[in-house]
Amino acid sequence: MLDSSPWYVRTRLKTRQLLLVVALAEEGNIHRAAAALNMTQPAASKLLRELEEMLGAVLFERLPRGMRPTLYGDALIRHARAVLGSLDQAQEELAALKAGRLGHVAVGAITSPGVRVLPAAVAAVKRTHANMRVSVEIDASNVLLEHLAQDKLDVVLGRLSAEHDKLQLRYEPLTGEPVCAVVRPGHPLLDAAREDADAGMCERVPDEVQAQARAPLALADVARATWVVPPVGSVLRHRFELMFQRASLAPPSNVVETPALLFITRVLEQSDMIAVLTEDVAHYYAAHGMVAVLPLPMDCQMDDFGIITRADRLLSPAAGVMIDVLRAVSAETYGVRPGIDQDCGKLPPE
Repeated sequence: MLDSSPWYVRTRLKTRQLLLVVALAEEGNIHRAAAALNMTQPAASKLLRELEEMLGAVLFERLPRGMRPTLYGDALIRHARAVLGSLDQAQEELAALKAGRLGHVAVGAITSPGVRVLPAAVAAVKRTHANMRVSVEIDASNVLLEHLAQDKLDVVLGRLSAEHDKLQLRYEPLTGEPVCAVVRPGHPLLDAAREDADAGMCERVPDEVQAQARAPLALADVARATWVVPPVGSVLRHRFELMFQRASLAPPSNVVETPALLFITRVLEQSDMIAVLTEDVAHYYAAHGMVAVLPLPMDCQMDDFGIITRADRLLSPAAGVMIDVLRAVSAETYGVRPGIDQDCGKLPPE
């Protein structure tokens, strides 16, 4: 019977047992797991048997052609990976400090802060800590949070949703994400909006002001257009369709579904389609002349995003530096300073 005190496990558990558990999970076979750890098969079998006896639980089912984790095995595998990952991180940090470096930080971000906040933050960090290694990943919040849980990321600039409220996370809200519609430069709808604005102007208004004016379009003007939209099941797609329904219009049925920004900008260039983008991303591409923002009110703003870290992990020195810079850049960019150590259970409002 396993002693219930943590001291018992801490003093008897061996690192090689944790390595073996993870190797068995990955290889599914005691012979291959032993080879991966450069030990004999009998030695591996003995190590596993001692671990199961100590814990008082069978960790792996012995099958004719391999081994499969039990419910107890799955639990231990998850914790073993976390322990080994933490040890690897400690070794890396010590080696970096000995070499006069601050270490490594891996940051993940959704697209909006990925184009507006993160580049400036990374540049600022590299100016003051040239030897600090920085890794960046841009993806959806769910993917980034999964990588955060797997210790592949230290910090995430992303969004929490209901399924994340039980995770041990710190959340520091930054700002919401307004949404807008974009088209290619020279799109007919831009000309139509300009003509409507010109018709309502006094002749004494300077020509350059009239040329820049855009009368607002209505959803009814674009309901039959071809739209490039996020995939079904995404939050933005749901709110996009709800926006039309609230205006007593059927959501557009002539759509192309994709989250790929490179494809979106390219297909807009070659067609008269309309795409839905968050405001930061739209303005980034518009500043480079790749798209133009339609004067169309879009009542489908996304929830807040913020700085997310794990509450059950100590931040490395490099991660601490990055978070401090992210807070400073966010305060300058969005005009707000994120709160610190907020409970992830307090989710952004729907």
